[in-house]
Amino acid sequence: MLAGQLINGIVSGAMYALVAIGFSLVIGVLDKLNFAHPEVFMFGGFAALVSFAYMPLPLAFLVVFLVGGIMGLFTEFIAFRRFGSADAKITAALASMALGLIVTDLVHKWWGTEPMPVTLPPGWLQNSQQILGVSVLNLQFVILGVTFTLMASLHLVLQRTRMGRQIRALAESSTSASLLGINVKRVTQSVFFISSALAAVGGLLLALRGGAASSDIGLTFGLKALAIMAIGGLGDLRGAVVGGLLIGVLEALMFLFGLGRLVEVTVWVAMIAVLMFRPGGLFGGGMHNQEQRV
Repeated sequence: MLAGQLINGIVSGAMYALVAIGFSLVIGVLDKLNFAHPEVFMFGGFAALVSFAYMPLPLAFLVVFLVGGIMGLFTEFIAFRRFGSADAKITAALASMALGLIVTDLVHKWWGTEPMPVTLPPGWLQNSQQILGVSVLNLQFVILGVTFTLMASLHLVLQRTRMGRQIRALAESSTSASLLGINVKRVTQSVFFISSALAAVGGLLLALRGGAASSDIGLTFGLKALAIMAIGGLGDLRGAVVGGLLIGVLEALMFLFGLGRLVEVTVWVAMIAVLMFRPGGLFGGGMHNQEQRV
């Protein structure tokens, strides 16, 4: 029973981490919050709903990844490009919030306000494996495999590629990065593309796991992701991963011990507890501490 709940918690935490990473990546590089990010996560479920009807699962993953990335580019253009100064942080955040509300309203107009069922293709995904006496769905293995592969890929991009070095330089100082010949606009677009693409895939995975795409899930996951980002440390990608997994496991344990009614406050209690002792979060230091990045 305990092992099964821990697996469920890790699966949930991995999806929390995908959303929190997107928040952390943008705030770590640009020092701004993208409040449209949860709606990109939510829209990933509806993009999956459409993709599954016309293409196999692997191709659907790629399509949703690209759709999320394009939404990120659109968000950067509409809400952030014109508000790039340090004095315009609140304006950019409000603009992104407005854009997110527009996305939610469009989803309501097209699909309605009720959850839309997402049916798993018959076959291997619906089967399960016995591990140490615990029945684990193949779908859970897929979710964990996809999330950790994406996290590892992001780590490699940031640490081993030219684009990653440029992102780290921009996180240190946009002025210095520009003087070094880095195309700040292009790197900023790349950050938005990556963060939003990860969020959209997270929405797809949640739709697969829950069997439905819901327009309400963006707010729920978005608020939790913000709290997880605070727990891990603003702008720190490693903190986003650890914080997401921690909250996922804590929520699963709450269910195990019969405290399911309190599960929604778990993340907030954890955030308060962590910030009381470590105001900067578990890994405070953010993108500027390069050796601590995912």
